[in-house]
Amino acid sequence: MKKVLSILLLLNCAVLNANFEAIEAYQRSMIEEEITGSNVAMVFQDGKSVYHHVQNSGKPGDKDITPDTIFPLFSMSKPVTTVAIMTLYEKGLLDLDDSVSKYLPELADPKCKGEYGVYDCINELKIIHLLSHRSGYYYYIGSHGLPSTKKHDNLGDFVDAVAELPLEFEPGTEYQYGLNQAILGCVVETITGKSFYEYLKESLFDPLGMGNTKFYVTDEDKSNLFQPVYVNSGHLKGFTSNLSWFTFNEDNHAYFGDVGLVSTLSDYSSFCQMLLNDGTFEGKEILSPKSIEIMTKKYSEGYPEEAKAEEDFVGFYSGFSLFVLEDPEADGTRASKGIYGWQGVANTHFWIDPEKNLFGLFMTRARDFSWDVGKRYRKAVYSSVK
Repeated sequence: MKKVLSILLLLNCAVLNANFEAIEAYQRSMIEEEITGSNVAMVFQDGKSVYHHVQNSGKPGDKDITPDTIFPLFSMSKPVTTVAIMTLYEKGLLDLDDSVSKYLPELADPKCKGEYGVYDCINELKIIHLLSHRSGYYYYIGSHGLPSTKKHDNLGDFVDAVAELPLEFEPGTEYQYGLNQAILGCVVETITGKSFYEYLKESLFDPLGMGNTKFYVTDEDKSNLFQPVYVNSGHLKGFTSNLSWFTFNEDNHAYFGDVGLVSTLSDYSSFCQMLLNDGTFEGKEILSPKSIEIMTKKYSEGYPEEAKAEEDFVGFYSGFSLFVLEDPEADGTRASKGIYGWQGVANTHFWIDPEKNLFGLFMTRARDFSWDVGKRYRKAVYSSVK
């Protein structure tokens, strides 16, 4: 299947059916409206790719997308980490209600922020709180707690730094999106005795044929295959090779499971196929249907019921670092109830639709994330498929 997808992309296959013109128009609009540079979209339904098209910008500084183009996943790393944790759960090596301190003693006895200052937390910090973003950790921009391979070269040192930070609230009491999956990567290392990347290769990447999904890029990849960033901030417009707060160097072992992975469209499509097929890929069971059910349960309401939930996710609730559509009418894209997925800050987007037996995947690299990019893609897809 991966070879077929690569051939289709190499040929820059366009619309396979006139019904998909809306998706191609969407891809062009992302470039014409100066939201993204070159981009690639894929729709997979009923066991085959029904749409797979590259829209190149042709602009100075951009690169044409090929089957080997590498994209930083950023937060689309989180569902990968969630699946890794669920494989340990299925092996009986971890329980979702376990205290985090069972595996990371440095996170025992955390402090919480309160109305009158910092105090010893009353509630126990559990694995399920990290999975569901109900731990009290968030993204400490400008702080030593923000995941960065420029600050840390291993997960142990990162967790030591996080241990110095008080939680925003009592574990389990609220939702706030944060660095939780970075901590879970260290949990995996403690349980398995392997690096997080080694465990991901063994349990996911090798069985799924995801050979281009990793935490680093070589110098050659950076020059030839790493998609440049499109920047449009008013006074600054164009393309850059800036890698922001990540080095993506091979000798750095801070394998951040929340934001650190890079991948190709072909690789990540295999991950999506596995989820769509209830945890099975090409006859190999990676995850059980029960685990996917656990991952997509409601752990937090959407905004405004949860004050710190994502305000744009109207109609969605939160699973294990996954949005799940509860009210399709509120979403307004004609998407099916129960679709689930996530996105990355550089505007990579995916979702799984069990009802229509499809997934959608969109990849580009633009500096300014927009929920509307993913929403408009869903709208184009659901105007095209049955």
